[in-house]
Parts: sequence; structure tokens; C-alpha cells
Amino acid sequence: MTVRLLLTQQLLLIEVELRQLDWWTVTSPTAAALASEQPFAVDSMAFEQWLQWLFLPRMQQLLESGAPLPGACGIAPMAEMVLAERADQARALLQLLGEFDRLIIGAA
Repeated sequence: MTVRLLLTQQLLLIEVELRQLDWWTVTSPTAAALASEQPFAVDSMAFEQWLQWLFLPRMQQLLESGAPLPGACGIAPMAEMVLAERADQARALLQLLGEFDRLIIGAA
């Protein structure tokens, strides 16, 4: 199995976990929120919204287009920091994000 396919599967697992946590929303953030220039859009949306509306679609687009992938991601450390107060609840999500980080390094 190729690393790109493994990454695609990992994105799906992250989506599934967000849905299981009931952190998946059907209403998109505003255009202004989506246009945030701050890292992880910290000024305009919750981390789980950023995952759903920016991270997952951008990574999926890179994978589908065959574009070069980043040499590293580092999403898990940010998730651990942001979700520290909900770490027990987010344990599976944190593991999935950590695996995504490991896979992306292997894709470089």
C-alpha cells in the first residue's frame, strides 16, 4: 500500500473520529473565519473546526492532485496542547493525528 493511500485512509479515520466525538459540524464557518491568516485559525474557529474545514480538505486535495506533500506536519503536538483539557475524550483523535504525522514524514 502506498503512503499516499495510507494518508488518505488516515484522513478518513480522523473524520470518523471527529464525527464520533460529535465535533463535526454541518454549518461551515464564515468566509472571514476560513480566511484567517493565523496558524490553525486560532483567532476565528475552534481547533476541531480547523481540522474539519481547513486541514482535512487541504490535505485531501494535495493527495488527490498528486502534489508534493510537506516533509513534516506536526499536527499532533498542536492537538495535544489545544485539547489538553479534553485529552481523555480526545485520546483516539490524538493517536490518529500522531499517526498522520508519522505517515507524512514517511511520504517525504
